[in-house]
Amino acid sequence: MKATFLTTFLLLVSLLNAGAQSASTDTATINLKEIIVSANQPATRVEGTTLVSTITGSHLQNIGTALDVLAQLPLIKVADRDVSIIGKGTPEVYIDGQPMRDSDQLEQLQSGNIKKIELLLAPGAEYSSSTKAVVRITTRHAFLQGLSLTDRARIQKRRQWSAYDMLDINYRSGVFDIFATGTIARNNDRIKGTTVNRLTYLDRLTTIGSSQDKESPATVGTLKAGVNYADAARSAGAYYRYNPEHGDFSNNGSEWFDNDTPIARTINRTIRSHSHLVSAYYDDTFHDKYLLHFDGLYRTSHSSNATSTIYPAGESSDVNSSDKKTSSLAAAKLYLKMPLWNGRFTIGAQASHTRSKLDYRMHNTEVGSYIPSSVTESRQTSTAAFASWKRNFGKLDISAGLRYEFTDYTFCTDGVRDNNVSRTDHLLTPDISLGWNFNNRAQVSLSYKSATIRPPYAQLTGSLSYVGSHEIEGGNPSLHDERLHDVQLFGMYHDFMFQADFTRSIDTYAFIKRLYPAPSLQLMMRPENIDVSALDLYLTWTRNILAWTPSITAGMHKQWLELDHARYGRPIFSYYFDNTIALPHSILLTINAYGSSAGYIHTNRFGATAFSMDASIGKSFLNKALDIKLEATDIFNTANNDWSMYTYGISVDKRQTYDRRGIALSLTYRLRPRQSKYKGGTAADDELKRL
Repeated sequence: MKATFLTTFLLLVSLLNAGAQSASTDTATINLKEIIVSANQPATRVEGTTLVSTITGSHLQNIGTALDVLAQLPLIKVADRDVSIIGKGTPEVYIDGQPMRDSDQLEQLQSGNIKKIELLLAPGAEYSSSTKAVVRITTRHAFLQGLSLTDRARIQKRRQWSAYDMLDINYRSGVFDIFATGTIARNNDRIKGTTVNRLTYLDRLTTIGSSQDKESPATVGTLKAGVNYADAARSAGAYYRYNPEHGDFSNNGSEWFDNDTPIARTINRTIRSHSHLVSAYYDDTFHDKYLLHFDGLYRTSHSSNATSTIYPAGESSDVNSSDKKTSSLAAAKLYLKMPLWNGRFTIGAQASHTRSKLDYRMHNTEVGSYIPSSVTESRQTSTAAFASWKRNFGKLDISAGLRYEFTDYTFCTDGVRDNNVSRTDHLLTPDISLGWNFNNRAQVSLSYKSATIRPPYAQLTGSLSYVGSHEIEGGNPSLHDERLHDVQLFGMYHDFMFQADFTRSIDTYAFIKRLYPAPSLQLMMRPENIDVSALDLYLTWTRNILAWTPSITAGMHKQWLELDHARYGRPIFSYYFDNTIALPHSILLTINAYGSSAGYIHTNRFGATAFSMDASIGKSFLNKALDIKLEATDIFNTANNDWSMYTYGISVDKRQTYDRRGIALSLTYRLRPRQSKYKGGTAADDELKRL
């Protein structure tokens, strides 16, 4: 494996050197061995608090998928198909104005079909209050009549093999568009590590430890079909999606208490789940200046899990448990965009109803005395009204918005309403942004946003889970909604971008470990509400140097948190060094490096990664009908995933190695390719994420 990585890395370096040595010094069009290559980085500009990158005409239009494009843009990071914004976390993603509802859409959307990508760093009231950043992708409108087909296959080798295939079929006739997509993925992750807990118990230092060797093979599929209608002024459409999942989890390790001999332990878990989703939309543009949009959806899901903890040597009795979870979501969203006072005004409303039920069964009588079986159910009805207005006054850009939300939340345990947890809320969250354009290459903006962020339903459960003879994990139905205040300063000067973001979070949540009342020593980890302030500072430099486009980001995350007289304030310093190189014969090379120091995010102190590197090389064949791409991740196996925690007199030291180091080969074939099809959105994206 090491030899394979070394060979791959040397190949990438040699290609890089070949491109650099052949570069001219006075033009972005270079001549390499009689081959002319146009190497243009996307033109990036700032509009208020929005970063706009034009993809059409740049070398990124041939890089592969939308995920590949996003990974090379400033302030955007992609790791294992997960998109994040530096200093902001996970964004909402919109394609042609409609929310993305599953990550497969970014794999399905080819880079050649992307016109521009906008990064909103201060989203307004028309987005859910929990949205910290928005990525808006605009595709090229090049509809083709007849049949088009795209098939994308990917095989990956890390500690285990994984494979993925996506088939996308579309037929367009006149104003009607019929599409179907199927995906199947076989994933297998492996994580190794140890966990050591230390505390003073009964006036003496006590140690509780365990080792893990986890494998998580899972088969996941998607079947999706729908239809669109679109003419010059209006469009409508609907689709149905089915998602099955079949997973098997195994953990072969051991656990120990103080200096006792470790005892072997095997944990097996089976996961069987599926979900159904129906979505519909309607768009109408009238009088050439009014846009009316409606979205509606209904989703149901069901999962059934069984967990067994086995002690092969018989030191402890086996512990078996099972759970069944069902959930449903119905939602609708309606808004109108129109001109007002020489600006753009948006007004709208949305509503959703969510229901989630968890039936947890503990089958071990002894453990059931402190981890009892239970049936918990949560129901939430939410309505919201929002309005926003944007206008340009010469060099000054102004945007302001206001969002009102009403939420009725009910939590029941074994059919009995818990009045200490159930609640109703009336929330009013404003936002405002001011931007000043000095010239085309110098802008600055200042924004403020108030928001309410609700915790995921997985953290609101009242059930507990058996982890080991002395360890329990669980949710917390008493978690409050987070109240967030966010002030951001963002600017661009020539090739530099600067971002300063200060947040004050009231009742956000962090994971805490405490003693749990039980007949024997038990430690329980669960989320609890905390108040924390944080400052994020980042500076980015990007420049086109012939066929090479480097982008360097350096910054810091510093928080202020005190809990039970302990302070969690050590800052995290990080850097990202991304490189895109256009080589002859339409070969595109990327080399991305990153690192960070040790520091705190909430109660977790994460370990340092000095240097880690990913790379890829790709080329198109058959007049761009076939794309082949080779990727290598964590080439030197240096990414650090360790963390530690100290809360209420209990220290936790988690040492673990992920299997992120690996090689992947992707092949994409397109028959008359075209852009993303469905134009509808999800009416309650924040609720979908929480489920």
